Amino acid sequence: MKKIICCLLATLPTCFICTQVVHPIPSSVSAANTGVADIKNRTAFHNPATWSSCAQAQIVCSFENRYQVPELATKTVMALYPFQHFVSSLSFAHYGFSLYHEMIAGAAFVRDFSGKFSMGMQFNYHTAYFASSNKYHGTVYPQIGLFLPITQKILFGFHVSNPFATDIKSEILKKHIPAVYSIGFSYSFLPEFSWRLQADKEIRSIYRIATALDYTMVKHYRFQAGIYVHEYLVPCLGFGFNLGPFVFDVTNELHPLLGLNTIAQLQYNIFYKK
Repeated sequence: MKKIICCLLATLPTCFICTQVVHPIPSSVSAANTGVADIKNRTAFHNPATWSSCAQAQIVCSFENRYQVPELATKTVMALYPFQHFVSSLSFAHYGFSLYHEMIAGAAFVRDFSGKFSMGMQFNYHTAYFASSNKYHGTVYPQIGLFLPITQKILFGFHVSNPFATDIKSEILKKHIPAVYSIGFSYSFLPEFSWRLQADKEIRSIYRIATALDYTMVKHYRFQAGIYVHEYLVPCLGFGFNLGPFVFDVTNELHPLLGLNTIAQLQYNIFYKK
């Protein structure tokens, strides 16, 4: 009986955390998840319009370790390729464990309109495995992004994911997929020092407000610091560096209730030239 009670107590924190983490979409490597107007950091399943400045083929891999719980980790890979008139990408994300997991596959097309603004469209196939029915259920939904350089220093971004609030439904269960609208700005005080501000609204939740600072030192090292408010005040820190064709970034968030959330990302520039 004591062993049973101990097992139940041990599972309670994990169950509580699962109720807080509602989707497998990876967080942005931009500090405080402020990627909607950030052209320096590229993360899969975020504003595709910011990828219009991609000048060479890239492969981006990321791993998000949510609150030190392996079952909540999200693994992501994205391939970007710039064609003559547009940029395309393929993305894949996996979240969960054997009894319950979700996968997202996405294809995006991004077009720059003479440097005045950029638009991106991504279509995602989102599937979830329910052990109760022993089968996969899925749905398709779009992501739409807009990126507008108002001046050389002020950048504006808008992004909506799952605008029609599509859910995954089985015979007895329904998986909620967040419908998130995001708007943000980036202001460059100097070429190596910028500030970002972003607001997100999930249609079934409260607003999320985030801000971050980004500083690049000697063109190879980057430091980020940010904070966001969404029920709780969450501080964020990030660090990154370039090593030849490789770009490595780590961002950490410290939730006052759930603990540490770490996002690590490795970018490889395939046709890198010094």
